[in-house]
Amino acid sequence: MRYLDDTKALLRHLIAFPTVSTDSNLDMIEFLADHLGTVGARVDVHRDFTGSKANLFATIGPDVEGGIVLSGHSDVVPVTDQDWSTDPFEMVERDGRLYGRGTCDMKGFIAAAVAMAPFYAERVGHRPIHFAFTHDEETGCLGAQALAQVLRAQGVRPGVAIIGEPTSMRIIEGHKGCYEYSTHFTGLEGHGSGPDRGVNAVEYAVRYVVRLLELKERLKARAPANSRFDPPWTTINTGALIGGVAHNVIPGKARIDWEMRPVQPGDADFVKADLHDFCAETLLPAMRAVMPQADIVTEVIGEVDGLVPADANEAKDMLMELTGANGAETVPFGTEAGIFQSLGMSAVVCGPGSIEQAHKPDEYVSLDQLEQCLIMLERLGGKLDA
Repeated sequence: MRYLDDTKALLRHLIAFPTVSTDSNLDMIEFLADHLGTVGARVDVHRDFTGSKANLFATIGPDVEGGIVLSGHSDVVPVTDQDWSTDPFEMVERDGRLYGRGTCDMKGFIAAAVAMAPFYAERVGHRPIHFAFTHDEETGCLGAQALAQVLRAQGVRPGVAIIGEPTSMRIIEGHKGCYEYSTHFTGLEGHGSGPDRGVNAVEYAVRYVVRLLELKERLKARAPANSRFDPPWTTINTGALIGGVAHNVIPGKARIDWEMRPVQPGDADFVKADLHDFCAETLLPAMRAVMPQADIVTEVIGEVDGLVPADANEAKDMLMELTGANGAETVPFGTEAGIFQSLGMSAVVCGPGSIEQAHKPDEYVSLDQLEQCLIMLERLGGKLDA
């Protein structure tokens, strides 16, 4: 099919960049910037504070509002301790599938979008098309949040965002938010034979987890009547409780890693306010009665808003027309779509490959999925005259 060979060639290059979130993505971003620049795109590369990560935002067409954004994240999850049958950073084609880390999540979409750039450059009219490729989506959507600040400051106002996460080319109009935290407890170490003379950080962390479990149940009653999510309420998950050094030592340090996935912004406020009051009124007074310096501090790892289904959604209407779908769905996993929506864009998630393959050994995207994506992207060219 037209553009498939170009997409495969680009994807082979992209897979060869080992852009695990802990490492730099600069080589991949510079490669994409050069490629888009050759077709006349105006390319901006924005590095993070470390200088080792960067976002790319490129535009083909006029400098006006209302453009269409094609968005993807450049980072991938680690391959450590995964049992791959091939080199994860060398694309392998076999039985109608392309194997490699990031093939579906989500370098396949990025390759397809960039392969279409020459076509868009010839076709663009009154409506620009933008390419937004970010860093650190897998570790809290840090790149997309930084890019949003840049676009807001520059007054760049696209109208539509298509986030190409792997959805098997289904149109996704809604997903929950993802708020991740680490709560740190500082107590007072001592000998286990004298528990009243210490402040047991693990025990206070356990009481905090009990409160999380209580909130987890209370959130069920707050589920919106028309919620389309599964489950329909905001969820809380306790991922880890770490602390202690020995059986007979009162632990002075502990940490809880936890998350919540709000279906509505008010639920996050409800949970955070309750935990603040519980710590301020119950846990901390008891801890500081023994050691005034005892403390509980919650570190925000990431707070990423969900994608809220909207009655008026140009992105959804556009994708339904381009793909022939007769509706849109919601999913439980998070994406950067809510960040683009917060900038005033209509947003959907739609891309090649299945989320069932993401993050696993022998990750792949099928050629059939890439072809469906390219058909959609080619039809999208007709919207650039609008």
